[in-house]
Amino acid sequence: MISSLRGTVLSIGVDHVVVDVGGVGFLVYVPADVAHTAHTGESLQLHTSLIVREDALTLYGFAEALELEVFTQLLSVTGVGPKSALGVLSHLTVDQIAGAVSEDDDAPFRRVSGIGPKTAKLIVVQLAGKLHPPVASAPGKTSSAADAVVAQVTAALVGLGWSEKVAGEAAVETADGASEADRESVPALLRQALAALGPAKTGGARG
Repeated sequence: MISSLRGTVLSIGVDHVVVDVGGVGFLVYVPADVAHTAHTGESLQLHTSLIVREDALTLYGFAEALELEVFTQLLSVTGVGPKSALGVLSHLTVDQIAGAVSEDDDAPFRRVSGIGPKTAKLIVVQLAGKLHPPVASAPGKTSSAADAVVAQVTAALVGLGWSEKVAGEAAVETADGASEADRESVPALLRQALAALGPAKTGGARG
């Protein structure tokens, strides 16, 4: 079993990277954010899962061990294959997945390409109680009003074509670095989030 890889990025695709490890190039399918942030010639470490099929050996890699754990859990759901599980992790963060499951909300999964209504419901039902609960914000770090603004900015970014994963991370990171006044203003926070994402990144971050 290949549980991790660390090497130099040789090439990058929309959904994969090729990593040189000791002179051997490994093609690894990765979430969209990993492919988007990887750079040719730079070192990259991935937590990996080797999927064995009769006609292929396929590697899937993730920046965080927890993402690999969730990937494995998703594969246990009826009707979810490796590509669908990777699609979920390309569109949603681990916290977003855990939150949707804990709230019995299959809507985020239905928005993932390749996941139909029945499979989305099965994800919620079959993963109930199996995922780590969403990480809560540090006490006093954000107010309920600021949380609501982050949610609205995330929704706005999703409406502009960004994945929920990228949108959510951008909204939270922008809010963490914003002033208290901007943190509770949807237009101000949205402008800052868009500036942080940058026009050059738009195509690659969508998914």
